[in-house]
Amino acid sequence: MTRTHRFRNTLAALATGLALLAGQTASAQSMVSVKGNVLNMRSGPGTNTEVLWELRKGYPLKVVARQGNWLKVSDFENDRGWVVRSLTGRTPHHVVKSRVANIRQGPGTQHRIVGKAEYGELLRTREKRPDWVRVERDNGKTGWIAKRLLWGW
Repeated sequence: MTRTHRFRNTLAALATGLALLAGQTASAQSMVSVKGNVLNMRSGPGTNTEVLWELRKGYPLKVVARQGNWLKVSDFENDRGWVVRSLTGRTPHHVVKSRVANIRQGPGTQHRIVGKAEYGELLRTREKRPDWVRVERDNGKTGWIAKRLLWGW
């Protein structure tokens, strides 16, 4: 292998590594949550477009595109729309995506059930483990839910 080939191979490997790192960074930053009390999800990137949904504080959204000060987002039901970037934040939340989810005292099925959460319930994310998430309800009570039953951060 000539010096030129080694240099090209090194550059290609470096470019691949940077692309992978950039992809991980982009996916890690692809979630936002509603910062204010209510946020309008609109049909297009502008205040003159139709309001599709009103979202409440903390509601998690996945960013799928950006246009100026607007974010195209999708929610846990894959509904899509546009929101103003300045009205979103980085406070992690989850939404229950199963009909009912057991809230447990600890991260595992061996722990006692301390409550139940229903489809669409919004929960503040407090801690994450590989398969479990510690969540907090509006009333301040916390517990653990299997990650597969949730959507969000």
